[in-house]
Amino acid sequence: MKKNAFILCFLILLFSINSAYAKFPVHLGGFTIGKDIAKYNDKIDLETFRVVAFNKYLGEVEMINLPGFKSGMIAYGLCDKPNKILRIKLKFADSSKNFFDKLLKKYKSQLGPPSEYKGDPFQTMIAWKWSFTNEQKEKISLILQHNNVVEDEKIGTAVKLTLTSQVVKERACYMAKFPGKAKHRSMGKSSQKTLLKLFVPY
Repeated sequence: MKKNAFILCFLILLFSINSAYAKFPVHLGGFTIGKDIAKYNDKIDLETFRVVAFNKYLGEVEMINLPGFKSGMIAYGLCDKPNKILRIKLKFADSSKNFFDKLLKKYKSQLGPPSEYKGDPFQTMIAWKWSFTNEQKEKISLILQHNNVVEDEKIGTAVKLTLTSQVVKERACYMAKFPGKAKHRSMGKSSQKTLLKLFVPY
């Protein structure tokens, strides 16, 4: 009984809203999209800072373990709006399918139906995506996923909330400042025959 009460309270605290459906959710796990990362120094491990690979316009730090969560990564801008939180990725301590089902039900109740299904057809990896746009034309994506089998993904239940419109601006800012670095390395044009040789094991 106490465990069920804890789970219910935990789900309620995941999002802060004032209407039937969250029109533009920005709060998750005690963090807020758009806020300065320095505001959360007591919830993050600054020694884990790193520039995100292939996305050098984003910095990322690990969340200090909090009740209900196994781990978390918080990403923020480094160029257009330095230090503003743009992505919250959290993994829940409860990895059971039962917990995921309860969470999904709560998400649908609070956020409305998902925009699209992003998992595999066999549902070994279940992933639902919500998309939101506010009056300022900012865009947020939310993905809730559960994985029991796929080895390339973390086992259990995880959620990712991303201010995608600002991520695009961060990338544009970085490309403008470092046009040479932003270009992908090119090995020159290769023939179809050469490429196929690289694609097939021998």
